[in-house]
Amino acid sequence: MVKYQRKNLYSQWKKNKDYMVVDEDEESAMDPFGLICGKSFYSKKIAKPKFLYFIFLSLVSCSLVLATLFLSCDSNFSLLYSFGTNKEGLGSESGYLCSSVLNDLVVKKNSGINHKCDVHHDVPAVFFSTGGYTGNLYHEFNDGILPLYITSQHLNKKVVFVILEYHNWWIMKYGDILSQLSDFPAIDFSGDKRVHCFPEAIVGLRIHDELTVDASKMENDKTIGDFHNLLDRAYWPRISSLIEDEEREAQSNASPQSSVNALRTTVENRDLAKPKLVIVSRNGSRAITNEDSLVKLAEDIGFVVEVLRPQRTTELAKTYRVLNSSDVMIGVHGAAMTHFLFMNPGSVFIQVVPLGTDWAAETYYGEPAGKFGLRYIGYKILPKESSLYDDYNENDPILMDPSSVNRKGWEFTKKIYLDRQTVRLDLRRFQKRLLRAYYYTLARKNGRLRHGSE
Repeated sequence: MVKYQRKNLYSQWKKNKDYMVVDEDEESAMDPFGLICGKSFYSKKIAKPKFLYFIFLSLVSCSLVLATLFLSCDSNFSLLYSFGTNKEGLGSESGYLCSSVLNDLVVKKNSGINHKCDVHHDVPAVFFSTGGYTGNLYHEFNDGILPLYITSQHLNKKVVFVILEYHNWWIMKYGDILSQLSDFPAIDFSGDKRVHCFPEAIVGLRIHDELTVDASKMENDKTIGDFHNLLDRAYWPRISSLIEDEEREAQSNASPQSSVNALRTTVENRDLAKPKLVIVSRNGSRAITNEDSLVKLAEDIGFVVEVLRPQRTTELAKTYRVLNSSDVMIGVHGAAMTHFLFMNPGSVFIQVVPLGTDWAAETYYGEPAGKFGLRYIGYKILPKESSLYDDYNENDPILMDPSSVNRKGWEFTKKIYLDRQTVRLDLRRFQKRLLRAYYYTLARKNGRLRHGSE
């Protein structure tokens, strides 16, 4: 994953500040004009005599970005003209993946002198791609859905999304969310052969930080909590439909005498007085090999346990339903931990942290979960809880000093810690975390928590 390479580059930079090798993610944080800055990089220390020179270079840079964006694609569209560039495109305190605001934009197949519009839009367009790292849930949300929310939510759904590398599966997967951000159908940049005219367009998406929304950089002070509310609006109509289907099925299968009881147990088949714990299960690498024993332990403590095995084809509304009704989520570090966004603030998120993944686990899921409002518990496994303990001498740096191994490069991190490691939890040790989560959840359910303790 590119996100791991980011830490390696930062460590290298600290050692020798005279040079820096920038990868695809890091490049977005280093652009001095704010045109492609992934982490809100912005400098106000520009000497006045050089101001016009920097503006000129900014415009050239933006032109190159746009030229690459529109001309590198195998497409029948071309950018014909754009009158004016919003100042926001020259540098902003909001981060950008690749963003510039253009006015009076015409997008046309085959550049020619005839600028006749087949479709006139009276709302702005937002141009973005569903290529790149899509297919990985973390990247789909961190580099796609959340930046799309940050970039477009202030337009109050009066916006048209123009998608490069348009994928039908992506539209199907995230259609519920898109419907909460736009009142209009998305346009396939390569597949739509018509001439579209827009009064304004935003090219590229803004990003704040890992899996979060920085309210100080939003026009209307929106937060990650507001994004969660949008997810509620997106998924609960579908969830309500699923519940109705289950009610009808239960009613048709039950005898008249037992139909009422069947409805009650089918829709929510658990004791609501007991906290619900969801284990996000993995297969293969970084799986919990004693998962069955973990389930039994949690049940003995008093949890109602559900094991969730999400697949790429799993309908997100169904996953949202499971996690949105949970009190505690447990999972091993990996892209599936992005699902913490489906939980309700105040719930508990326990992330199992395998050897060699401390920094990434905290940076990409632990810290964002705290900002989201979850009670985060990181469980760092001991060497004996890792399958690597059976493969290496107990004094090997792979077990005793994973940071030194990670500093060798991404290929070592991936090969050793991400692809070849499973976890066998020390349940006596892990039980302490479960008990903390259990009593916290009971107190929260019974309203005995002080506001500050949450």
